[in-house]
Amino acid sequence: MRYLSTRGRSPALSFCDILLGGLAPDGGLYLPEAYPRVCRAELDAWRSLSYADLAFALLSRYIDDIPAGNLRALLAKTYCAKTYAFTRPGSDAAEITPLRWLEKDRLGLLELSNGPTLAFKDMAMQLLGNLFEHVLEKRGETINILGATSGDTGSAAEYALCGKRNVKVFMLSPHGKMSAFQRAQMYSLADANIFNIAVTGMFDAAQDVVKAVAGDAAFKARYRIGMVNSINWARVLAQIVYYFKGYFAATENNDQQVAFCVPSGNFGNICAGHIARQMGLPIARLILATNENDVLDEFFRTGVYRPRGAAETRVTSSPSMDISKASNFERFVFDLVDRDPAAVRELWAEVDAGKSFDLSATPHIGRLPAFAFVSGKSTHADRLNTIRRAFADYGVMIDPHTADGLKVAREQATGDMPVLVLETAQPAKFGDTLREALGRDPERPSALAGLEDLPQKVEVMAADADAIKAYIAQRQ
Repeated sequence: MRYLSTRGRSPALSFCDILLGGLAPDGGLYLPEAYPRVCRAELDAWRSLSYADLAFALLSRYIDDIPAGNLRALLAKTYCAKTYAFTRPGSDAAEITPLRWLEKDRLGLLELSNGPTLAFKDMAMQLLGNLFEHVLEKRGETINILGATSGDTGSAAEYALCGKRNVKVFMLSPHGKMSAFQRAQMYSLADANIFNIAVTGMFDAAQDVVKAVAGDAAFKARYRIGMVNSINWARVLAQIVYYFKGYFAATENNDQQVAFCVPSGNFGNICAGHIARQMGLPIARLILATNENDVLDEFFRTGVYRPRGAAETRVTSSPSMDISKASNFERFVFDLVDRDPAAVRELWAEVDAGKSFDLSATPHIGRLPAFAFVSGKSTHADRLNTIRRAFADYGVMIDPHTADGLKVAREQATGDMPVLVLETAQPAKFGDTLREALGRDPERPSALAGLEDLPQKVEVMAADADAIKAYIAQRQ
């Protein structure tokens, strides 16, 4: 399997090469030459597999430069009950991603937040950490991981990579824009290979710094810069697995169809659903839910992609979705324009210049219904009401991002088709909003008691790519 850049001006590479490189040299994102298709017999055979075995059945289609035995061992090491032990009350601890029905066979929560940082990002990051360590050791190389987080990516990456051989992590986060729990998870890590940088400004400013550093080919090569943001294909690839696992849990046979509702800011999570559907998983609808930062909802309603500047980006109570330039959206648009890299280059020349693009009057928009996306948005008031209703009706506490998804899922549900809302995080990460909604503290695993009281280690810096590069260089 070879991987192509969405902008078409970088050579095709193997999986291990793009794993370590992240962003393509031409500024594009990597995608496989073609999505492997799965047949009915394979779906039938995969229903009874464990999560790790299902991951091998899927990921081995995309990864052919890691020996099968090694890949299987890495997946078994990653997807085990020991790692995903933070199950919520009422969950099946034997399952990696339990399905909790709120309304039997109609509306469910696919729990993705039982990993060490209580966020769905663990589902991919834990694998990424093991893949990095394996490939670097085989090649005798080191790497400096540079990432940006709006809340959960950072802690998931750091917990996956802390103490790993041959890896240093430099994680940018928006200063003062995350919850206290999220900050404590990241900044309290004392491992010598972890460096936290709080960037003044919104998440998009941090993300722009990461892209600017990645675009400096000489610096990237000299300091072996790698990426863990969802611009790294391995992140998206790992997330495909739980769409298949959720589908199997929600259906009795492969003649049935389901809808998935995905809270989305950077388009990585729902991009994995798009790819699962392209592979042949019977997904009837992909429901995208945004918060007040509704760039993606606007596109799917109007055909206009209009990234916002910092002044227009709202600080909300679902902070991990406070994103106005969705990095992974380029991957979907590449498919939407029939994989024409020249078209992508033209469109992203506008985006990179701080402008918008409008596909509403182009032939491309006619292909959009074939991809089965619908969308909606949620506000702070909606989140509070949805959290209250979920607790009153189902006895379930949900975090504010999952509440965005549940609100939009109810609006977009059709007939008796099951709708699965992808859980984003456990409510313990967002105590202020849960207290506002319910007047009580959210449930928290006992192992994480007193997390906010631990000493924290972080540097506050301007969103300046040159200053960040200097900081990295000084710590080699």
